[in-house]
Amino acid sequence: MAGPAGTLELALDDTLGHPPRGLAVLCHPHPLHGGTMDNKVVATLARCFAALGYNAVRFNYRGVGASAGGWDEGRGEVDDALAVVAAHRAPGQALALGGFSFGGFVAAQAASRLRAGGTPAERLVLVGPAVATFDTPPVAADTIVVHGEADEVVSLASVLDWARPQALPITVVPGAGHFFHGQLTLLKHIVTGAWHPRAPT
Repeated sequence: MAGPAGTLELALDDTLGHPPRGLAVLCHPHPLHGGTMDNKVVATLARCFAALGYNAVRFNYRGVGASAGGWDEGRGEVDDALAVVAAHRAPGQALALGGFSFGGFVAAQAASRLRAGGTPAERLVLVGPAVATFDTPPVAADTIVVHGEADEVVSLASVLDWARPQALPITVVPGAGHFFHGQLTLLKHIVTGAWHPRAPT
């Protein structure tokens, strides 16, 4: 699809012929540290949302894989996420946003801008969000945040410091590192079990 800096490469996990309950847009880790839309945590989130009845779109930020452009220190990457939302969200369609590590920052920033623009996301899922190195805004009270106890990239303490002023609960996976090696099935179960969409207002 066409993005703000040129072509954006996408992957879709759909609902296999069932009418979707919404759209999920998922954001990958830091591109300068090997992050792509094929990251195992992001792919796990995509399968999770497809099982929950959402068309799940993963995408490569500008300059990653077949996406045109180059790294923009988080600014353009948020613009890329919003462009994917704009291109794939039907009018009035429920939208979920998810992100892992740097992608958690991107998803939270995109959610903040959509809320300010009057077209908010239904809900957010953040896994190991990189709150210590990127200015991650406050999020809605029903946001699902999952973090590894032994995260060696984003400390659990930094996520708790970010969550504390918001009184935002965090689900901590004992012994898990940043990439949830050997615990992706557990991660999927956590997100699926916590997903109780708010009733329409």
